[in-house]
Amino acid sequence: MSSHSELLHLLGIRYPLIQAPMAGVSTPELAAAVSNAGGLGSLGLGASSVADARRQMEQTRQLTDKPFNINVFCHAPARRDAEVEAAWLQHLQPLFDGQGEPVPAQLEEIYTSFNHNDAMQELLLELRPAVVSFHFGLPPAPFVERLHRAGVITLASATSLEEACAIEAAGIHAVVAQGIEAGGHRGMFDPDAQDSQLTTTALVSLLVNECRLPVIAAGGIMDGADIQAMLALGAAAVQLGTAFVACPESAANEAYRQRLLHAGAGDTRLTRTLSGRPARGLLNRFIDHGEAAGAPVVPDYPVAYDAAKRLHGAAARQACHDFAAHWAGTGVQRARLLPAAGLVSRLLKEAGIQVADGVY
Repeated sequence: MSSHSELLHLLGIRYPLIQAPMAGVSTPELAAAVSNAGGLGSLGLGASSVADARRQMEQTRQLTDKPFNINVFCHAPARRDAEVEAAWLQHLQPLFDGQGEPVPAQLEEIYTSFNHNDAMQELLLELRPAVVSFHFGLPPAPFVERLHRAGVITLASATSLEEACAIEAAGIHAVVAQGIEAGGHRGMFDPDAQDSQLTTTALVSLLVNECRLPVIAAGGIMDGADIQAMLALGAAAVQLGTAFVACPESAANEAYRQRLLHAGAGDTRLTRTLSGRPARGLLNRFIDHGEAAGAPVVPDYPVAYDAAKRLHGAAARQACHDFAAHWAGTGVQRARLLPAAGLVSRLLKEAGIQVADGVY
């Protein structure tokens, strides 16, 4: 059985196409639409409470009887440093002043790592989604074993061969090869480690040759030609994020959609300023200010994200979106405004993918 067919059988899907999880952007409607169209829809729950995660999973199950993916964040807890955080807030004060908002007295660690969230772990074991994927690292080995015993298929993101080898050693079913072109957060296990910044093409080629796991290509994939190219390299499937943000089923607001649809090549940047971890998004005033000459060290993720979210919240109340985290990959200039099912259909047609009797 080819790696394509093997992965499709494993995931229970018809087409080698996965909608990236995208915490804050993915919705039950988006995930269900992609799954109903034959791909694998995803929910990004790394920033969700247990109650909201339950609601999203249950709502998705009401909209589709097909498999879908649940993604969680396995980051190390933030290293708190009062001096670093105070200096960062002082640096951001002119931006808060410009919105008539007092700078926060202190910052909070707004997201709990999945690795330290027993309630979220138990929720996944209770609801048993078809697929669970991990970003920023891996959960404890005993939990992975419990998921597998429950019949759950697992995926994990890698930005390097070393991370892919760790994923393989952990018994994960497939690896998501995240190239430097990808929008949103880099899946690096250690954000302070040297980043080789391999392109999706280079990383997929490397992992296909060096790993036994099926490889899912992610990063800069926007159309059928991109899909063809990744499958030709030996990828078992592709994962697209930016391509789905403009879909009406996503949670992106109108300002986000319009920026996507009018962005040009070179309008994205990989930065720590918004969240404290390397992430690629559309350039804005926050990034420019955060990376200005003499700017202080950015606090750890997700502490830094607390500052960015508070500033954006204050600005958004005045219809200003200059400080929003509009995550997007390098292929953003090719974003299209289509319903999710229509986009899946268009992508498959462009890629020349035909299905007979449900077998790719």
